[in-house]
Amino acid sequence: MPSNIVSLNHASFIVTDTEVSLGFYRDILGLQQVDRPDLGFPGAWLQLGTQQIHLLELVNPDPTTGRPVHGGRDRHIALNALALAPVQEALTKAGIVYTMSISGRRAMFCRDYDGNTVELIELPS
Repeated sequence: MPSNIVSLNHASFIVTDTEVSLGFYRDILGLQQVDRPDLGFPGAWLQLGTQQIHLLELVNPDPTTGRPVHGGRDRHIALNALALAPVQEALTKAGIVYTMSISGRRAMFCRDYDGNTVELIELPS
């Protein structure tokens, strides 16, 4: 039976401070912040083509420490990038550690300020 589910709408991350997190997602990664309705708690929405990342400023029930050093061994979202070099430069300038994929493909992993993992995959040129 074909699936009635056709695409990903959004992924959500719990964050401790929306403005600090926007410094990572908007200012370092360059994602576009879009309007968000008042949901009764702070947060932000970021647009990626037809999908979004939702930042939810809520009490985090998950530990932010003790996670694997390499984010590929942790739950994460994966974003496509035209090139990794500009992302690597921005992360290095901001003092954010990243690791390259151990598979040998052009991909890297980093964590936001709350320990959430983001994978960036370079699209073939």
